[in-house]
Amino acid sequence: MRISVSNENKPILIASLFIVVILLAGTVYTLSTAGTAPLLSPKYLLQQLQTGSFLGICAAGMMMVILLGHIDLSIPWTLTAAAMTATAVGGEMALPTALAVGIAVGMLNGFGVAFLRIPSMIFTLGVDTVLRGLMVAQTGGFAPQDTATPLMLFLAKDRLLGIPVALFVWAAVSVFIIVMLTRTGFGRSIYATGSREGAAYLSGIRTRLVTMGAFVVSGLCASIAGVLLAGYSAKAYQGMGNAFLLPAIAAVVLGGTHILGGRGRYIGTLIGVILIVLLNSVLSIMQMPEAGRQIIYGTVIIAMLLVYGRNQRVTS
Repeated sequence: MRISVSNENKPILIASLFIVVILLAGTVYTLSTAGTAPLLSPKYLLQQLQTGSFLGICAAGMMMVILLGHIDLSIPWTLTAAAMTATAVGGEMALPTALAVGIAVGMLNGFGVAFLRIPSMIFTLGVDTVLRGLMVAQTGGFAPQDTATPLMLFLAKDRLLGIPVALFVWAAVSVFIIVMLTRTGFGRSIYATGSREGAAYLSGIRTRLVTMGAFVVSGLCASIAGVLLAGYSAKAYQGMGNAFLLPAIAAVVLGGTHILGGRGRYIGTLIGVILIVLLNSVLSIMQMPEAGRQIIYGTVIIAMLLVYGRNQRVTS
């Protein structure tokens, strides 16, 4: 009996198999060295997913942009600016201020890419640099002295029914993205615009507004991740978002979203995030030196992208 797997599901299946391999490899290693298997512990897995929620939310926003065939390189300092501004304002206005920063950056990125027709890689990188300069000017180049608000601490560190609240936030963002992509005209317009923008425009889709909307969602997700990360660290600090850009892009692409747009499912991005989180966790358990960790991390990503790229060339 032959089981056929659609091309859209192949990346998801491959990423899922990689997760199983990583779990098995990490379990065998820890059993042979320490006699325990922390990777199989629900408590340990929840802890890893709690810290992985920051990456997962960033990847959710990044997927919206990549589905259009664009890229958002302003995520690191959008996240940082939202967190630093929120902790500086403090009080009840901290969270609205952070979300406003994300929306404003998203609108600026969307305007530059959709209306000024500047390549997204160039424009968003420029916006990222401007945000970095603004935050350095605001703090004088030092970490701000302000601390996270009680609400930020609750969202990032507390638990409900034994489950980290951060996971509930990630789940809410995930449901929002899934519903948007599968149940709304805006989601269908994103896929159509990403597949062929000219044809989408001729069919009556307001492609510029669609592009702007996708960048707004990306900026909003980055700001939410910034709020959570500031709450988890109990403060905001310079460059706190730098570690999330490449993993966010990798998670989206490893999950099967076409880097040139028009094709991808959010479940794939979700699995891609889990893969990256578990891979980093296993390498940390193995006490792998930073150089070796980067080599293995990059090799896994490149190998999977080569497999995906080959499948896409064969089917195109």
